[in-house]
Amino acid sequence: MKHVRTTALLAACAATFLLSACGEESGQAAPAAPTGAPASDSATTSPESSTEAAAPVGDVTKPGTELKVGERAVVPFKYGTTKSGTIAITVTAIEKGANADLAKYGDKAKGITPFYLRATVENVDGADLAYSSVSLRALGADSRSTGVIITGSTDQCKSGTAGKDFTKAGAKFETCTLQGAREGSEVGSATYDKGDGYDKSPVVWKN
Repeated sequence: MKHVRTTALLAACAATFLLSACGEESGQAAPAAPTGAPASDSATTSPESSTEAAAPVGDVTKPGTELKVGERAVVPFKYGTTKSGTIAITVTAIEKGANADLAKYGDKAKGITPFYLRATVENVDGADLAYSSVSLRALGADSRSTGVIITGSTDQCKSGTAGKDFTKAGAKFETCTLQGAREGSEVGSATYDKGDGYDKSPVVWKN
């Protein structure tokens, strides 16, 4: 997940709202989102922050575990400041889309190929996790960052949110995380990197 960039270039990337590829002269950026503004659809190369998760109940999948697509990981989970529990994530597919799928992003999506990380999320311990959501991250074939971050959704990849009944053990919902890579690059794996330990050693799913 290391980027070969100077500190100045990292700062410049973090300040942008939408970039096709950081470090390329052809990348175009929209104005930076104001502090406190709601999240919107964007593609950028700024670093991703992590959220410390709550203490888990029962056995969990160790940070750094490598799984195959279709296998289940049990992880501690914290959502917001009041909700915490233990969930299971099963990555069901890593799908490659087409640049045309990003038409609503306009010229800012030039040179970006979308990838769809599909998953099923299960409430393991019965904690009240109603209306929570889970996101994953894509890594390139070299197990490093793809260099592109996309937020939002497309018709081909809709982000799912837990319903009001996601408060019982066994409750499930499906979701899709939209990710991107530079044209010609591939996504080799999906990761979960939220919470203590997982931010440095994420759970990894590979095809």
